[in-house]
Amino acid sequence: MNFTDALNSAWRERNSLLCVGLDPDPERFPAHLKGKADAIFHFCAAIVDATADLVCCFKPQIAYFAARRAEDQLEALIDHIHRQHPATPVILDAKRGDIGSTAEQYAIEAFERFQADAVTINPYMGHDSVAPYLAYSDKGVIILCRTSNPGGSDLQFLDVGGERLYERVARLVSTVWDTNGQCALVVGATFPGEIARVRTMTGDMPLLVPGIGAQGGDIEATVRAGRTASGCGLIINSSRAILYAGGGEEYAEAARRVAESTRDAINCYRHSG
Repeated sequence: MNFTDALNSAWRERNSLLCVGLDPDPERFPAHLKGKADAIFHFCAAIVDATADLVCCFKPQIAYFAARRAEDQLEALIDHIHRQHPATPVILDAKRGDIGSTAEQYAIEAFERFQADAVTINPYMGHDSVAPYLAYSDKGVIILCRTSNPGGSDLQFLDVGGERLYERVARLVSTVWDTNGQCALVVGATFPGEIARVRTMTGDMPLLVPGIGAQGGDIEATVRAGRTASGCGLIINSSRAILYAGGGEEYAEAARRVAESTRDAINCYRHSG
């Protein structure tokens, strides 16, 4: 099953638009995991197992693993998700962006080494830097469009021939680059007006929406701005608010409670007027 089909199935069968971001910070781990071999894997795997039936995706952030020389634990984690929760797609949050020959290597890293179902990338260098990812037609290619950080406006709001740069990205991806129906766009929850604009421009294209939870994005505004007619179309990510909901040995159970309440809060607005 390709990424788009797996995502659509997860939306329907799990009744969830929630994505749990896996951003492991060992400084915030419960005491019983600190200093333990493979602590990053064990911390994340417990979160995954506690929340898998509540989510449409998991999204490990590669920097949190690479900074700790834990890429082997990231490989093990993605393998664990695929084996134990095979209907749950994995998005590798890498935000890669480089010339075509280097992008080919990053695509191999994401899709062959780590076996991710989708990857986030930066479109700043244009189509030839994106094409190597698009060549994996069964994989998802999730392209930065309107990011949730305050500095995103420095470039993304620039006028380029009568449209904002983020609008140009949305238009190019939806009308030119997405020949295999595998693309999605990143649009931050902190900008619901831009979510609505991108939804208008791109039809039912999936939108990965970071920024709820610790970053303060409003769930109701996000869902109303970005939902499709069927009440789907969104991958709404929450990371720290779920990962660190509890600080003791029951941390995974605490994560489940927050994930469930977040999913339910999202669902309140999927079909309402």
